[in-house]
Amino acid sequence: MPESVRALLERFRPPVSVRTYGTVFTDTTEFMNIGYGDVIAVGGRHYLVMGDEKERRFGMEDPKFWVKRCVELESGLYRILKLEFQESFDQHIGALTITCHRSAVKEARILRLVAGDPSFMQGAGVKDERGNLVRVLERVAGRRLDLNIEDLHLDHRQYFHEVFPGILERFLAACRAISFLHGHGETHGDIRRDHLYVDHKTGDYCWIDFDYGYDSVENPFGLDLFGLGNILCFITGQGVHTIQDLDTGALGLTEADCALFFRHRVVNLRKLFPYVPEDLNRVLMHYSAESEVYYESVPELLADLEPCLDHLRRA
Repeated sequence: MPESVRALLERFRPPVSVRTYGTVFTDTTEFMNIGYGDVIAVGGRHYLVMGDEKERRFGMEDPKFWVKRCVELESGLYRILKLEFQESFDQHIGALTITCHRSAVKEARILRLVAGDPSFMQGAGVKDERGNLVRVLERVAGRRLDLNIEDLHLDHRQYFHEVFPGILERFLAACRAISFLHGHGETHGDIRRDHLYVDHKTGDYCWIDFDYGYDSVENPFGLDLFGLGNILCFITGQGVHTIQDLDTGALGLTEADCALFFRHRVVNLRKLFPYVPEDLNRVLMHYSAESEVYYESVPELLADLEPCLDHLRRA
């Protein structure tokens, strides 16, 4: 290890033993070889690797070996480094299959576009000595929206009347942030409820992870809109409600009450919770299997959804 880097480590005194310090990487091509105690030198800064990031979904942890949890040695600040990972795969949304790929260039481009906007994670793309595009990201000081909602110990009626209006207000702001991207010809690409974080201090919502791109779709913004609908259904219902978990006969539920792509997820929440207003339920039903009209843009969605918040507050 170069003495200059060792001096940085000694000055910072990170929580690892000196004998565990590994290799200084200026080429991140073989990201599987970069691990705990190594240092990534890129963009004139040095990042001590503390481990791999993990994606937590459905109660399982999936390691993301190309995403490193780091500390910037020059400042002592926590950073996440997303290393360039060329991957193409099929994404399955119900019966629909879409070929998608990871694009470091797309994510770096969006990071430049949203610089200074707290509705999006912040960072910058820098190239290593081999030309790999590394995204150096600031830590989002918050927690996933879905986990916050799941931790609320309230029955749905109390949640809907006391908590949901504030959640909907912030979700509307998050939708406007996505509309901003679309207005600049960009898509988020992977809108899911675990990609929307709640800022610990402000309570505002922040989008993360913009590196998904798609080879070909009829409406380039359609998948983002579908993702927004999924989140809207989740926050309205205080979780996911499925046909398998409900007495369909007593509630009068049919396939027409379920999502277009996920046929087991109920979107006609008024059948489960009769106090859900009709105007809000109509928005949800645009995402149902029986709908013949779908939202083509975020402004269309907002035009229907914004009045719902006013009605909730007057109720």
